[in-house]
Amino acid sequence: MAAISLRHNTQVNNNAQLQRDVITEEIEGLIRVRRDGRVERPPIVPNVSPAVTPERGVTARDIMIHKETHLWARIYLPLQSYQCNNKLPLLVYFHGGGFCVGSAAWSCYHEFLINLAAKANCVIVSIDYKLAPENRLPAAYDDGTSVLNWVKREALNPSSVQNWWLSHCNINSMFLGGDSAGANIAFNVATRMGPSSTNMSLKGVILIQPFFGGEERTLSEKNSHQQPPNSALTLPVSDTYWRLALPIGSSRDHPYCNPLANGTTRLRELRLPSIMVCVSELDILRDRNLEFSTTLARAGKRVETVMYKGVGHAFQVLHNYQLSHSRTQEMISHIRAFLINQ
Repeated sequence: MAAISLRHNTQVNNNAQLQRDVITEEIEGLIRVRRDGRVERPPIVPNVSPAVTPERGVTARDIMIHKETHLWARIYLPLQSYQCNNKLPLLVYFHGGGFCVGSAAWSCYHEFLINLAAKANCVIVSIDYKLAPENRLPAAYDDGTSVLNWVKREALNPSSVQNWWLSHCNINSMFLGGDSAGANIAFNVATRMGPSSTNMSLKGVILIQPFFGGEERTLSEKNSHQQPPNSALTLPVSDTYWRLALPIGSSRDHPYCNPLANGTTRLRELRLPSIMVCVSELDILRDRNLEFSTTLARAGKRVETVMYKGVGHAFQVLHNYQLSHSRTQEMISHIRAFLINQ
């Protein structure tokens, strides 16, 4: 009988390791997915603490919403709320990142939301939702719905430990908002909620450069090669995000990606509050965002569309255009007016 060899086969093991290390999807500097399912996210943007200097006019704090699922949020409360008797609008905000990267702790979002809370005079709950591809859609939508249910429960609890910020909110003046993938999340969560709910009223939705797609390319997507070199969103990057975020086997006309796939029929049936759509002139999503706004209006929804000239995708957080600062101030002014007028 032949002896059984227990010698380590280095060649076989090395080959297996090489196969596991094969990169199947990558957006340089942001995310790398390996064949064995490992996901790497280089720290291209630093995470920062919620600390805010008093002169910024805002206090911020991180809170855990669901410990089991690691769902948490960063709360921004304007300091002037302590001096005024009027309660402030509540904005539940979702960060961008193609559903695959980003965090409520990213420095760029921290800076933007400090300014927005202070200048638009609103309380902001910035959500750190679960990311794809480990958690494909609708996981992020589920997190958004969970947050709204949590806010409702806490608002109804007189002894809630969250009263440090909830006591300054008008829970009947709540808004959903986000940029890029975060705007997609805000829209889809709003479609689940409808314009009103017991003890909680959704007054409006703020969609900044909403990240939608489709099987058929728009003109601004077809001409993406003409985009400035500092564009935050290119067509290959967009395609990669959708491959990683959509349910496996889905086409780009899945309703998570393309809310217009069925024309105005589905949109007309949705119960939605007023919607503000912020569009960037140099964004590859420009035409898709404009078509989305037009179709919403055709479906009988109240839509306000604002175009920001000379800037591209995510200019308000990345400041990657010469006009970024001035256009960001314009955006914050427009958001403030939207919050006041609903």
